[in-house]
Amino acid sequence: MKRKGYDGVVICAPVSVPYRRYSVNSAHWWIGRALHALLQRTGLMPDQIDGLSVSSFTLAPDTAIGLTQHLGLSPRWLDYVPMGGAGGGVALRRAVRGVQAGDADFVVCVGADTNHVDSFRKTLSSFSRFAQDAVYPYGSGGPNASFALITRHYMNKTGATREDFGRICVAQRANAQRYDGALMQKTLTLEDYMRARPIADPIHLFDCVMPCAGAEAFLVCREDDAVAMNIPYARILSAIERHNAFASDPIQFRGGWAIDRDELWGMAGIKPDAVDFLQTYDDYPVIVMMQIEDLGFCEKGEGPAFVRAHSLTTDGDFPHNTSGGQLSVGQAGAGGGHLGLVEALRQLTDEAGTTAVPNANIGLVSGFGMINYDRGLASSAVLLARA
Repeated sequence: MKRKGYDGVVICAPVSVPYRRYSVNSAHWWIGRALHALLQRTGLMPDQIDGLSVSSFTLAPDTAIGLTQHLGLSPRWLDYVPMGGAGGGVALRRAVRGVQAGDADFVVCVGADTNHVDSFRKTLSSFSRFAQDAVYPYGSGGPNASFALITRHYMNKTGATREDFGRICVAQRANAQRYDGALMQKTLTLEDYMRARPIADPIHLFDCVMPCAGAEAFLVCREDDAVAMNIPYARILSAIERHNAFASDPIQFRGGWAIDRDELWGMAGIKPDAVDFLQTYDDYPVIVMMQIEDLGFCEKGEGPAFVRAHSLTTDGDFPHNTSGGQLSVGQAGAGGGHLGLVEALRQLTDEAGTTAVPNANIGLVSGFGMINYDRGLASSAVLLARA
């Protein structure tokens, strides 16, 4: 059954609230800052926001509906998307359908988290039953052990080396040096990457994202309304999401993008070579390679060769994670799932400034999230085009 397209609804008003390594403020505060910034730049009033989508891990003990009172909103459409790195794409798809159905006119999608000194530890302690049962008995309380397993498995199957992963990290750091919002600005060389201390073999320091506090947001509305308010926007060519893909694989080697990519490209009416830049979810570089393969930029297992053959910097022949990605900007919890969409929107509305990809007209944003023990369960992807 052919799905309805996304015509008539657009994404606009990219917002990033500057990240901090640690914050004494609540997730409420970060979400409120993002909403305030979005209202300021669009000229909308709070009572015009009739849709709200929230992605956050540190909102507890409150809820998305509790936020409506805290922020003085009264939406008729409300969504909570606890899907981590896939959350931005999933939130966008659902918001578009809400607007198309007439259930909302203006939907704000926010991904945000705080980072108290102990926030990350508390989040990991109750992240999933699979993690508790499979990882904790061996003395590991976080994702590093799981991604070490996935990374080693990928290396064994493809021949990927640490140098291949390092090329991704080094290019993203070069991109981050063009983006004032990146927390990590110090130059990173391949030699620095290779010498970094081990965390969970084969993962070393610069393979890991740094938790921080921050917020990302955007607005979904009808194209006619964006034009009437003179708000620059991007068109949505296609979007996909998939959960628990390839469940029979003993260890994750591919994601849901591989199942749905023909629909992604077919709905948009283009092929991978039409894309001017790619924003992938990058909690660890092995997942970047999987996305490059599974989205169709190269064959499965050819990710290492692809990375060796291309320049991934903003001014290179395959611009990738043009703001620096989470590996250099920082991971603001669930906000990391919105980071790529917000940066892509800036690229396509001429707001990227020093990170701008010349003559960029089409961008692909890919998401990945909710790691259990041996795999991430959620994947998403969105193709966006200049208006």
